[in-house]
Amino acid sequence: MSPGSITLTGQHARLTPLTQDHLTGLQAAASDGRLWELFFTSVPSPENLTAWFTIASEQRDKGLALPFTVFDQIQNTVIGTTRYCNIDSANKRLEIGYTWYAQSYQRSAINTECKLLLLAHAFEILGCNAVEFRTDWLNQRSQKAIERLGAKRDGVLRSHMVLPDGRVRDTVVYSILKHEWIGVKANLEFKLKRAASDIST
Repeated sequence: MSPGSITLTGQHARLTPLTQDHLTGLQAAASDGRLWELFFTSVPSPENLTAWFTIASEQRDKGLALPFTVFDQIQNTVIGTTRYCNIDSANKRLEIGYTWYAQSYQRSAINTECKLLLLAHAFEILGCNAVEFRTDWLNQRSQKAIERLGAKRDGVLRSHMVLPDGRVRDTVVYSILKHEWIGVKANLEFKLKRAASDIST
Protein backbone atom coordinates (compact mmCIF):
# COMPACT_ATOMS: atom_id res chain seq x y z
CA MET A 1 0.00 0.00 0.00
CA SER A 2 1.73 3.15 -1.24
CA PRO A 3 -0.11 6.39 -2.04
CA GLY A 4 2.54 7.38 -4.60
CA SER A 5 2.13 10.84 -6.10
CA ILE A 6 -1.50 11.58 -6.89
CA THR A 7 -3.81 14.51 -7.58
CA LEU A 8 -7.39 14.26 -6.32
CA THR A 9 -9.94 16.47 -8.05
CA GLY A 10 -13.52 17.30 -7.15
CA GLN A 11 -16.08 19.94 -8.02
CA HIS A 12 -14.93 22.41 -5.36
CA ALA A 13 -11.42 21.32 -4.41
CA ARG A 14 -8.23 19.97 -5.96
CA LEU A 15 -5.57 18.24 -3.87
CA THR A 16 -2.14 18.44 -5.48
CA PRO A 17 1.13 17.04 -4.06
CA LEU A 18 2.84 19.80 -2.07
CA THR A 19 5.75 21.57 -3.77
CA GLN A 20 7.92 24.53 -2.87
CA ASP A 21 6.07 26.58 -5.49
CA HIS A 22 2.99 26.46 -3.27
CA LEU A 23 4.58 28.15 -0.25
CA THR A 24 3.63 31.70 -1.19
CA GLY A 25 0.02 30.65 -1.63
CA LEU A 26 0.04 28.75 1.65
CA GLN A 27 1.44 31.76 3.47
CA ALA A 28 -1.41 33.86 2.11
CA ALA A 29 -3.95 31.19 3.09
CA ALA A 30 -2.59 30.99 6.66
CA SER A 31 -2.67 34.79 6.88
CA ASP A 32 -6.42 34.68 6.20
CA GLY A 33 -7.37 34.55 9.89
CA ARG A 34 -3.77 34.49 11.21
CA LEU A 35 -4.24 30.78 11.77
CA TRP A 36 -0.84 30.24 13.40
CA GLU A 37 -2.07 32.18 16.45
CA LEU A 38 -4.45 29.33 17.34
CA PHE A 39 -2.33 27.48 19.86
CA PHE A 40 -4.14 24.16 19.42
CA THR A 41 -3.36 23.87 15.69
CA SER A 42 -0.18 23.08 13.76
CA VAL A 43 -0.45 25.91 11.23
CA PRO A 44 3.03 27.29 10.48
CA SER A 45 3.70 31.00 10.95
CA PRO A 46 5.28 32.82 7.97
CA GLU A 47 8.76 32.58 9.50
CA ASN A 48 8.35 28.82 10.13
CA LEU A 49 6.85 27.89 6.77
CA THR A 50 10.14 26.77 5.20
CA ALA A 51 10.95 24.50 8.16
CA TRP A 52 7.40 23.10 8.02
CA PHE A 53 7.87 22.35 4.30
CA THR A 54 11.22 20.64 4.94
CA ILE A 55 9.73 18.31 7.56
CA ALA A 56 6.75 17.49 5.33
CA SER A 57 9.10 16.72 2.43
CA GLU A 58 11.29 14.47 4.59
CA GLN A 59 8.26 12.48 5.74
CA ARG A 60 7.15 12.12 2.10
CA ASP A 61 10.59 10.93 1.01
CA LYS A 62 10.58 8.29 3.77
CA GLY A 63 7.17 7.00 2.64
CA LEU A 64 5.55 8.10 5.89
CA ALA A 65 3.35 10.85 4.46
CA LEU A 66 1.91 12.39 1.33
CA PRO A 67 1.29 16.12 1.85
CA PHE A 68 -1.17 17.94 -0.40
CA THR A 69 -1.80 21.56 -1.22
CA VAL A 70 -5.54 22.27 -1.41
CA PHE A 71 -6.75 24.52 -4.24
CA ASP A 72 -10.11 26.12 -4.80
CA GLN A 73 -10.91 24.27 -8.01
CA ILE A 74 -12.99 27.11 -9.48
CA GLN A 75 -10.68 30.02 -8.56
CA ASN A 76 -7.47 27.96 -8.91
CA THR A 77 -6.09 29.52 -5.72
CA VAL A 78 -4.27 27.89 -2.79
CA ILE A 79 -6.55 27.71 0.22
CA GLY A 80 -4.85 25.26 2.58
CA THR A 81 -3.20 21.90 3.05
CA THR A 82 -3.80 18.35 4.24
CA ARG A 83 -1.93 15.06 4.10
CA TYR A 84 -1.89 11.33 4.43
CA CYS A 85 0.45 10.68 7.36
CA ASN A 86 1.58 7.90 9.72
CA ILE A 87 1.32 5.57 6.73
CA ASP A 88 1.51 1.94 7.90
CA SER A 89 1.60 -0.10 4.69
CA ALA A 90 2.00 -3.45 6.44
CA ASN A 91 -1.22 -3.02 8.39
CA LYS A 92 -3.04 -1.01 5.70
CA ARG A 93 -3.63 2.00 7.94
CA LEU A 94 -3.00 5.69 7.57
CA GLU A 95 -4.00 8.98 9.13
CA ILE A 96 -5.50 12.07 7.54
CA GLY A 97 -4.08 15.08 9.32
CA TYR A 98 -2.16 18.36 9.29
CA THR A 99 -5.29 19.88 7.76
CA TRP A 100 -5.99 23.59 7.72
CA TYR A 101 -7.78 26.02 5.44
CA ALA A 102 -7.90 29.79 5.08
CA GLN A 103 -10.47 31.15 7.51
CA SER A 104 -12.79 32.26 4.71
CA TYR A 105 -13.07 28.62 3.53
CA GLN A 106 -13.67 26.99 6.89
CA ARG A 107 -17.01 25.25 7.43
CA SER A 108 -17.58 25.21 3.65
CA ALA A 109 -18.08 22.45 1.09
CA ILE A 110 -14.30 22.35 0.66
CA ASN A 111 -13.56 20.31 3.78
CA THR A 112 -16.37 17.85 3.11
CA GLU A 113 -15.20 17.25 -0.45
CA CYS A 114 -11.53 16.97 0.56
CA LYS A 115 -12.38 14.31 3.12
CA LEU A 116 -14.56 12.47 0.60
CA LEU A 117 -11.74 12.46 -1.96
CA LEU A 118 -9.10 11.36 0.55
CA LEU A 119 -11.22 8.66 2.16
CA ALA A 120 -12.44 7.27 -1.17
CA HIS A 121 -8.86 6.96 -2.42
CA ALA A 122 -7.70 5.41 0.86
CA PHE A 123 -10.41 2.75 1.03
CA GLU A 124 -11.19 2.11 -2.64
CA ILE A 125 -7.76 2.45 -4.26
CA LEU A 126 -5.20 1.89 -1.51
CA GLY A 127 -7.29 -0.81 0.22
CA CYS A 128 -6.97 0.59 3.74
CA ASN A 129 -8.44 -1.31 6.66
CA ALA A 130 -8.70 1.86 8.76
CA VAL A 131 -8.23 5.59 8.39
CA GLU A 132 -7.40 7.58 11.49
CA PHE A 133 -7.87 11.19 12.58
CA ARG A 134 -6.16 12.86 15.53
CA THR A 135 -6.69 16.23 17.14
CA ASP A 136 -5.85 18.24 20.23
CA TRP A 137 -8.11 17.65 23.24
CA LEU A 138 -8.55 21.42 23.46
CA ASN A 139 -9.65 21.77 19.83
CA GLN A 140 -13.37 21.23 20.28
CA ARG A 141 -14.22 22.52 16.80
CA SER A 142 -11.96 19.94 15.18
CA GLN A 143 -13.46 17.13 17.26
CA LYS A 144 -16.98 18.08 16.20
CA ALA A 145 -15.91 18.31 12.56
CA ILE A 146 -14.35 14.83 12.69
CA GLU A 147 -17.46 13.40 14.32
CA ARG A 148 -19.65 14.97 11.61
CA LEU A 149 -17.66 12.94 9.06
CA GLY A 150 -18.90 9.77 10.73
CA ALA A 151 -15.63 8.82 12.44
CA LYS A 152 -15.83 7.14 15.85
CA ARG A 153 -13.74 8.09 18.86
CA ASP A 154 -11.19 5.42 19.79
CA GLY A 155 -9.90 7.17 22.89
CA VAL A 156 -7.56 9.81 24.28
CA LEU A 157 -3.78 9.53 24.40
CA ARG A 158 -2.89 11.36 27.61
CA SER A 159 0.30 13.48 27.68
CA HIS A 160 0.89 12.35 24.13
CA MET A 161 2.98 15.16 22.64
CA VAL A 162 5.29 17.91 23.83
CA LEU A 163 4.55 20.94 21.66
CA PRO A 164 7.03 23.65 20.63
CA ASP A 165 5.68 25.99 23.32
CA GLY A 166 6.28 23.34 25.99
CA ARG A 167 2.63 22.39 26.47
CA VAL A 168 1.98 18.66 26.79
CA ARG A 169 -0.91 17.76 24.53
CA ASP A 170 -3.62 15.18 25.07
CA THR A 171 -4.56 13.71 21.67
CA VAL A 172 -8.06 12.53 20.76
CA VAL A 173 -8.01 9.60 18.30
CA TYR A 174 -10.81 8.78 15.87
CA SER A 175 -11.08 6.24 13.07
CA ILE A 176 -13.23 4.98 10.23
CA LEU A 177 -13.02 1.26 9.44
CA LYS A 178 -13.28 -0.38 6.04
CA HIS A 179 -16.72 -1.88 6.67
CA GLU A 180 -18.01 1.54 7.82
CA TRP A 181 -16.93 3.32 4.66
CA ILE A 182 -20.09 2.67 2.63
CA GLY A 183 -22.22 4.48 5.23
CA VAL A 184 -19.70 7.27 5.76
CA LYS A 185 -19.44 7.79 2.01
CA ALA A 186 -23.20 8.12 1.65
CA ASN A 187 -23.24 10.63 4.52
CA LEU A 188 -20.48 12.75 2.97
CA GLU A 189 -22.06 12.68 -0.48
CA PHE A 190 -25.35 13.83 1.04
CA LYS A 191 -23.64 16.67 2.95
CA LEU A 192 -21.76 17.75 -0.15
CA LYS A 193 -24.90 17.74 -2.29
CA ARG A 194 -26.76 19.79 0.30
CA ALA A 195 -23.85 22.26 0.60
CA ALA A 196 -23.73 22.68 -3.18
CA SER A 197 -27.49 23.29 -3.21
CA ASP A 198 -27.12 25.98 -0.53
CA ILE A 199 -24.37 27.68 -2.56
CA SER A 200 -26.45 27.69 -5.76
CA THR A 201 -29.41 29.28 -4.02
